[in-house]
Amino acid sequence: MKILFVADGRSPTAINWMRYFCEAGDEVVLVSTFACEPNLALQKKIVLPVAFSSVKKPTSSSKANFLFGASTLKIRTLIRQWLGPASISKAARVLRSIIQQEKPDLVHAMRIPFEGMVAADGYAGVPLVISVWGNDFTLHAESNKMMRHYTEWAMRVADGVQADCHRDIALARQYGLDAGKPTLVVPGSGGVRADIFYPAADESNLSLVVNPRGFRAYVRNDVFFKAIPLVLRDVPDARFVCPGMDAEPQVMEWVEQLGVGHAVDLLPPLSQPDLANLYRRSKVVVSPTIHDGTPNSLIEALACGCYPVAGDLESIREWIQDGVNGALVNPGSPESVARAIVRGLQDGELRARSREINLRLINERAEYRSGMEKVRQFYQRVMRSTT
Repeated sequence: MKILFVADGRSPTAINWMRYFCEAGDEVVLVSTFACEPNLALQKKIVLPVAFSSVKKPTSSSKANFLFGASTLKIRTLIRQWLGPASISKAARVLRSIIQQEKPDLVHAMRIPFEGMVAADGYAGVPLVISVWGNDFTLHAESNKMMRHYTEWAMRVADGVQADCHRDIALARQYGLDAGKPTLVVPGSGGVRADIFYPAADESNLSLVVNPRGFRAYVRNDVFFKAIPLVLRDVPDARFVCPGMDAEPQVMEWVEQLGVGHAVDLLPPLSQPDLANLYRRSKVVVSPTIHDGTPNSLIEALACGCYPVAGDLESIREWIQDGVNGALVNPGSPESVARAIVRGLQDGELRARSREINLRLINERAEYRSGMEKVRQFYQRVMRSTT
């Protein structure tokens, strides 16, 4: 099978998904909306910027980056939401030409804004699958009229939709996906790779808490850091590790203002093996989001045995039952987040029970190989439905 992916080629989620087909011997063409160098056996890679994706965020060494904080991140998101749609038509014409030249069996756009929007606008008669990522509907679709228009257009044009939670399939129908078109619910990266993400034989003695969500507009990291002093009052030896947050000026400012530098490690983005090792050493994983689907980082942490503390969102409730196999918290309340972290660190019986439940859930619903086989069958179903 020849598959043309329209994706952010830097994304670990997209790379993990494409790797399966590359290793299986399928022909894979990547049209990336960002400059990238994925370590994949691609047949071809083409960069197609859209919605200012060619504009780089200032590097950590530049003076401009010291102005880049939470407010700037929100402004950048707003700029892409309001001005990004104006770039879709031009990018769609280029993509249509690429599709006509490459002649793939199927096109897969991995998220709605802006890859799915461009793929729908550049539809070339080839079966089109669009993935929904966690905040495509709940954050982006209603941000303005043009974003809603292109979201609805993408859902009407798509021949099939993949999402990482059942909530987003229901929302896809509301945004125009025909009831008869195929859908699939599997984790965004296809599933959890058991050769990388697996539990430690014995639980670590460290009171380690990991926040793997990085610095994003929909992650309440301000609340997470405000919760740290509250946790330290009850668990003085607790330590908080934050991959993907090193050299973030806003984060460093929070750490200094709150006086928690002795208990916080800000790390660069980690490779999957390094992230898995961190999870195995940690007791608690925190995901303080206000928009989400099924976060890959969360289920990967579950596979390594972490006790989850997550925002109380409909999509997360598909995985976590509060007080049974994790904690669902108010992501806007430092007190709510802190209480859940403290309980997760102190209650060994709760952690053990949660670990048993969560490992079973991962094995049943999020195993990578079985998930990607479902994807292949889904692709074939989409192609059959369009003939």
